[in-house]
Amino acid sequence: MATQGNPIRNVSDTALWVAIYRAMESERPDAIFHDPYARRLGGERGQAIVDAMPRGKMMSWPMVVRTAVMDEIILRCVQQGAATVLNLAAGLDTRPYRLALPASLRWLHVDLPDMVDYFRSRMSGETPRCELEFIAADLRDADARREVFTNAARFGPVLVITEGLLIYLESGDVADLARDLHDIARANWWLSDLASPMLLKYLERQWQPMLKQGNAPFRFGPAESTSFFAPFGWREAEYRPHWDESLRLKRTMPHAWLWKILRRLQPPRQREAMKRFSGIMLLEST
Repeated sequence: MATQGNPIRNVSDTALWVAIYRAMESERPDAIFHDPYARRLGGERGQAIVDAMPRGKMMSWPMVVRTAVMDEIILRCVQQGAATVLNLAAGLDTRPYRLALPASLRWLHVDLPDMVDYFRSRMSGETPRCELEFIAADLRDADARREVFTNAARFGPVLVITEGLLIYLESGDVADLARDLHDIARANWWLSDLASPMLLKYLERQWQPMLKQGNAPFRFGPAESTSFFAPFGWREAEYRPHWDESLRLKRTMPHAWLWKILRRLQPPRQREAMKRFSGIMLLEST
């Protein structure tokens, strides 16, 4: 149940929140992507979450940047031969409907049963551009997870997406996921956003109280960044800092001009460390 003044009931509700950010971007005259389904999917609860979060509307930029950058990387991986996309905790991701994907691509949309049912009901009547399969599964169940991953491995090469998922997991759960994606799904690529301890600390006062109250606290932000995944068979192929990409895409944070000045004054080592504040990572299997 949502508590008084907090419309977030659980971690699945964060998908409604992010859908409204995609809707806000899509409705701009200079939109960098178009998601015609986002407003419908986010609904009244998604809008209520944006309205209730501290600086909710102003802080849409990281989600908008993440969406745009991941769109680019997904299309490139498909061009490079990805035959199956394994989208974990897929939430309200409409990429199979809105991206220019080949009809032969196999897209596995995996989430909890209630979330899959909600998405399918809101998208009934819409036609995906590729072969879309819905899988209702709780990935916390090791047996269910391995069954999903074994199914994904049947037709490779496999691209895994965990957009907006890892930050809500404990490090041990992320380690188990990394191991199974490598050993069982036999994935070639793994695309995800990645937080840092600095980001978790920054958000501790701003959003964390509401998220904890709504059973969706932020947890995972490894100090070693993408090196966390190396023991499980993964190496960094690409890392795109949110800050750099926001400048490229012209979707910067509030008062970005001030942050630009402060960054120029930082020592080179600190400036380099700040690039790992938050970003989008593409891992490759070793």
